[in-house]
Amino acid sequence: MTVRFGRAELTSRSGRIVLVVVLLALVAAGLGIQRALGDDPAGPAAGGGATGSHRVVPVPLTTTGGTGAGYTLTVRTAISTVDGNPAARQVAEQLAAGLRRSTGLPLPVTGDHGARDGIDLALDQALPEETGPEGYRLLAGADGIRITARTEEGLYRGTQTLRQLLPAQAESRTPVPADWTVAPVGIIDRPRYAYRGAMLDVARHFFTVDEVKAYVDRLSLYKFNHLHLHLTDDQGWRLAVPGRPALTGIGAATEIGGTPGGFYTEADYREIVRYAQERYLTVVPEIDLPGHTNAVLTAYPELDCSGGPAAQPYFGNAVGFSLICPTDERTYAFTGEVIAHLAALTPGPYLHIGGDEVKTLAPAGYQEFVRRVAAQVRAAGKIPFGWNQTAPVAGGDGVGLLEFWSTDGADARAMTAAAGRGARVVMAPAGRAYLDMKYDSGTALGVRWAGTVSVRNAYSWNPDTELELPAGAVAGIEAPLWTETLPGLAEVDQMALPRLPALAEVGWSAQSARDWDGFRLRLAAQGPRWEAAGFGFARRPEIPWP
Repeated sequence: MTVRFGRAELTSRSGRIVLVVVLLALVAAGLGIQRALGDDPAGPAAGGGATGSHRVVPVPLTTTGGTGAGYTLTVRTAISTVDGNPAARQVAEQLAAGLRRSTGLPLPVTGDHGARDGIDLALDQALPEETGPEGYRLLAGADGIRITARTEEGLYRGTQTLRQLLPAQAESRTPVPADWTVAPVGIIDRPRYAYRGAMLDVARHFFTVDEVKAYVDRLSLYKFNHLHLHLTDDQGWRLAVPGRPALTGIGAATEIGGTPGGFYTEADYREIVRYAQERYLTVVPEIDLPGHTNAVLTAYPELDCSGGPAAQPYFGNAVGFSLICPTDERTYAFTGEVIAHLAALTPGPYLHIGGDEVKTLAPAGYQEFVRRVAAQVRAAGKIPFGWNQTAPVAGGDGVGLLEFWSTDGADARAMTAAAGRGARVVMAPAGRAYLDMKYDSGTALGVRWAGTVSVRNAYSWNPDTELELPAGAVAGIEAPLWTETLPGLAEVDQMALPRLPALAEVGWSAQSARDWDGFRLRLAAQGPRWEAAGFGFARRPEIPWP
């Protein structure tokens, strides 16, 4: 229950070889190669065209369309996969469940791998190594649809592309009449970066398990693979910890604005992790330290050595005023307990320790605190992950992964130094990637301390050149969504859509494959899809919505 209160890019030579193989496969399937994606960038209302593949977000690495009738889902269509592989079977069952809901077709899942007249999900270790764990091939022709990958995760990414190749009504929650045809197409695809994350702040405003799952649904369609949960802040603590009942009894009772908060039980958190894992998203939990800790101090006032008045529940949105005591061993006993518990609940490799906006602690004391907490994370078997202020303690045995958000030039220089010591960097510059920034000065929701972030601003940047970093230092991107002004999923949708797919393409697609004019047309085609799914979104004037 919920308690409510590396990218890798083909060399030109290997790219030619792979493309030739796919072209031969398409010809063998009788598709008749017609043109590559992008030759018809306009198309009727960004949703037509011979292949329909130009609707796909993020844009695939290579796409080749063909002539012919394509493949139509009917009562005879089955989904087949590798017999005896539970993970592949689960991918097939998820695809079938979603399509049954909208099409009303039976779509049985079978182990009859390679059967004609259907959708076949195949594992093939003979695919080129550069396909990687998330890459896939998709081939659609008159006889059926075949998705091939080296891993089950790659199969899953391919099924998300298939969803977008079908009419928008495929996202409907109830059966609707439609022509369920996939035009003939061949796709080769894989991600640019290994880390493609989205952060949801459940501390400022609490979100139930079902609401978090709903956000996962939005992320999975656009091939995000990490869900960063900001679990603690001044306004609330959101996770039950054994032996620390006041964290939820007192620290979780409130949220910004003074409305009731809430928290996740151990079972709740495990359910979020399970749901995300089934959609190939890794949960990255964050316990923000040593600042942003007012909720902790209301629950355990002995961890406050400021000498000031006792901490009281906080309902505002100021930052930088709270500090858990960095010189008291009771603090490290507390952090050790929390980290060990959270690490035991979290199968993913990362544990985020925050570290941002600490304004009442000298640099030496701050760095010592971060070193000690990072060591606790490593002792619990996880990689310490921190906001860019932890950069002086990054690399080596310190913080292993940094998240860059700052607008401060000094922070940028510190990131360069940390990357030189071996730290990897997740790019989340506030002026590009923060989904809580207003679209423009007239936006009702959100904030604008980092400026405004239009859809074009969210899309038109290169993570590799945003900072001066060594080659290969950028691990990926993240799209943080802080919820000071967002009390529910409806408000989250207004700020995340349509910018979330823009950032998904920044993280997934090759830089050379991206262009704003083509993207805005493909993004426009997502609007009917969101309407069919019941997702809210902002109809920004930059996009030619149909």
